[in-house]
Amino acid sequence: MIDNSLDRVSSGVPGLDGVLRGGFVKGRNYLVRGAPGTGKSILGFHFLTAGGDDETSLLINLEESSDDVRKNAATLGFDLGDVEMLDLSPESDFFVADQSYEMFSPSEVEQRPVTEEIIDRVDDVQPDRVFVDPLTQLRYLAPDEYQFRKQVLAFMRYLKERGATVLYTTQQTPSSSDVDLQFLSDGILELDNDDGRRTISVPKFRGSDRQKGTHSLRVDGDGLEVFPELVPEAHSQEFESEQISSGVPGLDTLLGGGIERGTVTVISGPTGVGKTTTGSLFAEQTATRDERSVIYLFEESESTFTHRTESIGISINEMTESASLAIEEVEPLTQSPEAFAKMVREEVEQRDTEVVMIDGVKGYTLSIQGEETALRRKLHALCRYLKNMGVTVILVDEIDEITGDFQVTNAGISYLADNILFLQYLEVQGELRKTTGVLKKRVSSFEHTLREFEITDDGVHVGDPITGHRGILQGTPEPTEDD
Repeated sequence: MIDNSLDRVSSGVPGLDGVLRGGFVKGRNYLVRGAPGTGKSILGFHFLTAGGDDETSLLINLEESSDDVRKNAATLGFDLGDVEMLDLSPESDFFVADQSYEMFSPSEVEQRPVTEEIIDRVDDVQPDRVFVDPLTQLRYLAPDEYQFRKQVLAFMRYLKERGATVLYTTQQTPSSSDVDLQFLSDGILELDNDDGRRTISVPKFRGSDRQKGTHSLRVDGDGLEVFPELVPEAHSQEFESEQISSGVPGLDTLLGGGIERGTVTVISGPTGVGKTTTGSLFAEQTATRDERSVIYLFEESESTFTHRTESIGISINEMTESASLAIEEVEPLTQSPEAFAKMVREEVEQRDTEVVMIDGVKGYTLSIQGEETALRRKLHALCRYLKNMGVTVILVDEIDEITGDFQVTNAGISYLADNILFLQYLEVQGELRKTTGVLKKRVSSFEHTLREFEITDDGVHVGDPITGHRGILQGTPEPTEDD
């Protein structure tokens, strides 16, 4: 039986609290596992320092000295001055002193003093939060695995009876694992670092709901930040269905009046044909309605984009100054898909952004951390979320071939699109020209013709329908026999 009304204890990491539906369940114990360097101890620092003034925290450190722990925490901005510590790490004289256990094993000699130290300190501090780092060090003080498990179970029960919420880490070696501790814990948090992509998951969370899946994790100068996996179905809002004009009469005619709010439009075409410029037209028209747009640039700098669009009369600077447009230049390989989704969500939910443009899909798959197929799934989830929120989405997708066999998209994303607007080069008597057309519209009618497309100093111009020719989509139009 899942009970989400149980008292919660914050992990100290807002994104992780979201995954845990509010935090750890008070009075229970949780295993934090992962390879060295994945952030286990840092998570413990967050947990220890997240308590209020009326809470007491205790760190039982079995590996590093208290001085080293405090110094390492300080480099990440954690002040452990109010955290009580029980230092059970090995002293240096352990290795140099003449220590001889002639009649008893080390476990028989050391176990009781360690147990007594822990009991005395817990009784003295009465902690609300306890972090043991790493618990598996106690394994070396037990005569066998059975006794170790028995002692851990008794230790956790002892802390639970005193109302403490416990976080503990493990160290796995070729000769031992933490499988036994996984069964004993109330919950498991798994941290991973796969080729620079950090993740966290919660495969076990006894008696309470949590958000399943693999969530993005970032470690920086402020500690840990968790970005939960986006669940589109959990977000929606009411919105009025209406069309957004491009401001170019011929283009709007092709589109049956414009693109509808809450739909996904793919603008595809080869390099330099005018895809980004066309997308920015909708942002400009959104600004005239006193609504906000955001453009995420993955393939060019903000300065280049601004210069290009300003040169043809699209007032990018004026829109950014009035906050009706935001331009975000995304640095390559600095964002996970979940972190990028959080950026977009903040735009939509905190700033009421109505139009989101991603330029372009290829840049997204190259710049965002992750495997390409998985990234397309993440992009699909992001688009579904935006549609649920009534946001109009524009995806710019580059086609490799300049002329030749017609391609809808290059990244296999046509299934995402409610609307597909394509731009194409034409070779007419040795001159390179452009055409545009609409391949798909799900929610309204559109014009089934091709029109000439041109970008001049005066802006974007879309001409009359092209008639009397064939082979236009291959880029080499020929007059029909009736012409």
